[in-house]
Amino acid sequence: LAAEIIGTFILVYTVFSATDPKRKARDSHVPVLAPLPIGFSVFMVHLATIPITGTGINPARSFGTAVIYGHKKSWDDHWIFWVGPFIGAFLATAYYKYILQAAAVKALGSFRSQSSIV
Repeated sequence: LAAEIIGTFILVYTVFSATDPKRKARDSHVPVLAPLPIGFSVFMVHLATIPITGTGINPARSFGTAVIYGHKKSWDDHWIFWVGPFIGAFLATAYYKYILQAAAVKALGSFRSQSSIV
């Protein structure tokens, strides 16, 4: 379960970072290059977690595989491939939205207040 949570966290965090609209304004080449870090994070997560869980990080992919396989054994621990990605995605969203973006807004606010004083 921890591998699925961490793997999904890395993927969702990378997607948020690579597609952040504030980065597009600063770096004009970011929209073109966004698929590269996302694909690399999927590759690295798969390398790290295939030996542990078989790598879900996407409930739809795990569900489709279980349906095609069609044996009861494939459903025994299937909850891991649903709960793990949802927890990982929630944690990545909360971290990015409430910690990183809040810190950036706070830093920008302090920068603006200092630049008006000088």
